[in-house]
Amino acid sequence: MTLLGLLVAFGGGIFGAAIGALPAFTFVGFLTMIGVAIQMAVAPEATDFFGIPFGAFGPHTGGFAAGVAAAAYAAKKGKLDSGRNIVTAGMGLNSPDVLLVGGVFGVVGYLIFWALTFVPSFGPGLAFSDLPAVGVVISAFIARFLWGTCGLCGKADPGRGFFHPTDATKWLVFQSSFAQIVVIGLGGGLLGGWLGVTHGVPGALLAFGIAASSLLFLTLGVLTPVSHHIMLPAALAGVASGSVIWGAVIGILSAFLGEFFARAFLCHGDTHIDPPACAIAVMTFAVNLLSFLGFWALIPLPV
Repeated sequence: MTLLGLLVAFGGGIFGAAIGALPAFTFVGFLTMIGVAIQMAVAPEATDFFGIPFGAFGPHTGGFAAGVAAAAYAAKKGKLDSGRNIVTAGMGLNSPDVLLVGGVFGVVGYLIFWALTFVPSFGPGLAFSDLPAVGVVISAFIARFLWGTCGLCGKADPGRGFFHPTDATKWLVFQSSFAQIVVIGLGGGLLGGWLGVTHGVPGALLAFGIAASSLLFLTLGVLTPVSHHIMLPAALAGVASGSVIWGAVIGILSAFLGEFFARAFLCHGDTHIDPPACAIAVMTFAVNLLSFLGFWALIPLPV
């Protein structure tokens, strides 16, 4: 932790809040792809660039979490229609306090990430989880308890089961049915797994970058799948196992886990708790734990 890091996180948080959480996250995706291109095509040892999309402007700071917190605050103050609105650019609200909240949460995310680095890893190259994803989750719950009114999970509409929300409250209506989840999990898992098997860790980062940057279309109103929580764990499984099939299996599991977290924490809430970040945190922990235990060697798959 450094003073420079804190200042950059504050500035990144303001910028992330100014352009909106989801638009900021698409920048994380593009920056990740640029970093992978540099590493794979120019300088394989060049990893410092990733300090931008996973550090100074990472999802846990200005690249997403700051915008989520700013939206929760703005909704509480009556300046935004909903604390779940992660698309609207905070700059357009003409309220500097909203942007400053983003700056503060950029610092909060930086400090959370710093604290998480002290959690023991499974071994060299095997962190206990995806630290930016865990940071996104923790930051979002802090914002919910500060400015939300729904509590931890919220309450279901009268007459409906908690895990059977209406279309009006679902995370992604077009990505919520059993068949849709299976198919996008399979497709994203195969692609992510292949990238991991073929290109190793840079391939896993590329899988994340492709999926994250594709959300640019979602901000423009195109019903684009949210798949970074599918492709990243699948790619990590591909790296660990050398199997595209294992990537597909992990991809499908991750897709269902994302929908589970959506129904558990988002559908009935009035602030944004990010289902993909929750799923990535859990699945990265699971994949790395299985790697530590030697699971992939015990059950090898042919492809």
